[in-house]
Amino acid sequence: MKIYVDADACPVKNEVYKVAERHGAEVFVVSNSFLQVPRLNFVTQQVVDAGPDEADNWIAERATEKDVVITADILLAERCLNSDAKVLQPNGQAYTLRNIASAVATRALMEQLRSTGEQVGGGKPFSARDRSYFLQQLHETCVRLKR
Repeated sequence: MKIYVDADACPVKNEVYKVAERHGAEVFVVSNSFLQVPRLNFVTQQVVDAGPDEADNWIAERATEKDVVITADILLAERCLNSDAKVLQPNGQAYTLRNIASAVATRALMEQLRSTGEQVGGGKPFSARDRSYFLQQLHETCVRLKR
């Protein structure tokens, strides 16, 4: 089992390391620039070329049905779900084949509204409850994958 972290803006990297160690998972921290990652034998930092989708491409090309992808990027989530990977948002909510189409449609609508100059609010602030829920969901996902 591998855990791929779309790391540039991921607020739960430390939580990923804790759960991965408990479950014996390998972690790939993927970003466009150097990030501080712990020197643990199961954590690999992967710095990809600068570019809008380079990290996404690297993850999507490797994620399989035995892996977990941590991302808030809806289009990356969709690509990984098409490879049967499990996908969690940093708040612990899972992207699934049942909910990804509506997430993609909502993303497209919001992008269209922004392009017209419409002021649209962002997501709610990341909370301690989100962090706790993420830990629980990642643990449960790893348990299911190990079965």
